Amino acid sequence: MEGDKLTPPERKRDRVKRYAKKVMAVPFAVRTGDLPKRAASALVMVAIAGTALWLGGIWWSTFCGAVAVIGIWELLRISRRLKIDGWKQGAIFLIGTFYIAAAGYCLANLPYEVVLGVVAIVIATDTGAYFSGRAIGGPKIAPRISPSKTWAGLAGGATAAALVSFGFFYSNVGERAFSLIGLAALGIGAGLAVVAQAGDFLESGMKRKAAVKDSSNLIPGHGGVLDRVDGLLPVAIVAALLWYNVHPS
Repeated sequence: MEGDKLTPPERKRDRVKRYAKKVMAVPFAVRTGDLPKRAASALVMVAIAGTALWLGGIWWSTFCGAVAVIGIWELLRISRRLKIDGWKQGAIFLIGTFYIAAAGYCLANLPYEVVLGVVAIVIATDTGAYFSGRAIGGPKIAPRISPSKTWAGLAGGATAAALVSFGFFYSNVGERAFSLIGLAALGIGAGLAVVAQAGDFLESGMKRKAAVKDSSNLIPGHGGVLDRVDGLLPVAIVAALLWYNVHPS
């Protein structure tokens, strides 16, 4: 099948690791051995984004615009490597450009406290999924698209995001959070975690079809901007829709 031809051949080291897992358990410390690198990368990005958000105004708008422009450039790089007709490449690029630009616009114009909540939910989703997925393991969600994503990881990420969403809600309304509307906050957090994972799968599927590992090499050792905001993009759009259409004024 055409999809099989586009799937990169399994690397020797990955094949060895797969066979090793069948005969011996991999210690949790080994499975989380890349955590320091991931944490350092996250801290740097949070520091830059946090400074821009704290300065606000043109600084935050410029930051969101720069992220969107870089993301669109990385999308062009990926779409040009897709083994499909040129007009299909162009269509994917145009749709993707609108998608990234819309997310950047939402982030630039949402109230700052909402932006903080959105970012916190996405980070909680990634962190919860990372730890629960590696600690519990189990069935994969879509192994052909993203072999590391498990149902246990999704459940852990949704739980963490729900708690963070409830925490933000409680900080605003206090004891009133322990009501039906508080349950809604939990549900929104869990739902946004699923949206974040869907964004991750969307980019992973495109990269697999294009036979590329990362969206770019802009961040040494960590891939590109799209690799870091793939979950944030759809969450920003959904959060904006909820804020302007559902949130009471």
